[in-house]
Amino acid sequence: MLKLLTVIGARPQIIKAAALSRAIKTSFADSIEEKILHTGQHYDDNMSNVFFCEMGIPTPDFNLHIGSGRHGEQTAKMIAGIEQILLDEKPDATVLFGDTNSTLAGAIAAAKIHVPVVHIEAGLRSFNMAMPEEINRIVCDQLSTILFAPTETAIKNLEREGFFTNNFSFAHGKARQIFNAGDIMYDNSLHFATLAEQKTAILEQLNLQDKKFVLATIHRDNNTDNPERLSAIFAAFMEISAQRGIKIIVPLHPRTKKLLPQNLSADLYNQLLHNKDIQFIPPVSFFEMIVLEKNAQLIMTDSGGLQKEAYFFKKPCVILRPETEWTELLEQKTGLIANADREQIISSFNALYEKDLRFPPVFGNGHAAETMLHKITETFS
Repeated sequence: MLKLLTVIGARPQIIKAAALSRAIKTSFADSIEEKILHTGQHYDDNMSNVFFCEMGIPTPDFNLHIGSGRHGEQTAKMIAGIEQILLDEKPDATVLFGDTNSTLAGAIAAAKIHVPVVHIEAGLRSFNMAMPEEINRIVCDQLSTILFAPTETAIKNLEREGFFTNNFSFAHGKARQIFNAGDIMYDNSLHFATLAEQKTAILEQLNLQDKKFVLATIHRDNNTDNPERLSAIFAAFMEISAQRGIKIIVPLHPRTKKLLPQNLSADLYNQLLHNKDIQFIPPVSFFEMIVLEKNAQLIMTDSGGLQKEAYFFKKPCVILRPETEWTELLEQKTGLIANADREQIISSFNALYEKDLRFPPVFGNGHAAETMLHKITETFS
């Protein structure tokens, strides 16, 4: 029986782990034993624990309860905790997702004691080394025995960086392997799309009509912690809602909620609070987010995951960052980079609003988890 330790710590990783755990349960129960380690990087109940219940993910076998903190402090605590569990459990491989501090800590802890690392979402690049996520994903890729890229663009990034030509060997003499397995989040979007409509009444609760609203999320620290950028984003939202007469729904990340009154001028903050077309709501569940995505007319976000989900659900996307890892959106002209520039956000919105767009299948066939598990069993059994 092959034993895997899956490390998660943030909401997107919990969601991605759902697809892997579901595939193990349905197709690999006789050959793979999965243990789940939650670092506790995100500990807000609605952004963490509720996802285990909603998506049928097994309760984590281990929880480090790390919580927030400075990058170095948080990552160091995770490395120590993950290392001890690896030593106790002796898994055949460690499975990591994405680019959080939990990803970085899992890669370092496992590689140092010769536990093979499997990186899901390998090869993504923003080419912005000022982003903590870029550092995390690059380090994890370098330390991984198996890299599962979600797209051909990610494969090309790895090729340019020499991953296909180096002669590195890893734990137990394993050679590095790289595959385009498709996007594991596409698996989830297909699986949960219909179920989500049955599980939540959020459209009715918010009195929203199909495609008569815009969904917006802001959570990255370079936006929330910068008064100029945060002000530009919300000033643009106000102008768009006034010009178009359309409601903008903003699920508030705890970080954003805390910093809005601090980093916006008193006048702008007061205008937002009294703007009937800009509606702040608490963080939403996974199913609620799917329903909002499916029914929105357009999405504006600084979230990498939400950019991609916008594509899954055939929605145009205004990207509130200076770059994107998901260049497929730009290539297909379904997404535009607007950064945190007020005029650029407005012009990007207008360029995408009510346009007839095409969304060809660039993220795989919806069976990424099964493909990955077949490759893992072939490699480590």
